[in-house]
Amino acid sequence: MSETNLFKVLADKQRRDILEMLKGGPLNAGEIAKRLGVTPAALSYHLRLLKEADLIIEYKQKNFIYYEINTSVFEELIIWIKQFGGRK
Repeated sequence: MSETNLFKVLADKQRRDILEMLKGGPLNAGEIAKRLGVTPAALSYHLRLLKEADLIIEYKQKNFIYYEINTSVFEELIIWIKQFGGRK
């Protein structure tokens, strides 16, 4: 995904809130929806965009799908941003 699309995905506050929640560890969709106070359909939309941007990873455990942050994308983004750093 291009940096432009990545920033578009990150521009939404609810998607940033989901990422903040996932900093504490993996959560299933029900836990995320409850904390955000959104419908399953709305959450599904946000999770799809985050997955397409590779910002989160999903895995199945028993009857639940869990989501966690994909830190490698953030590491790549930091490297990309640092190229614009000023000279000292």
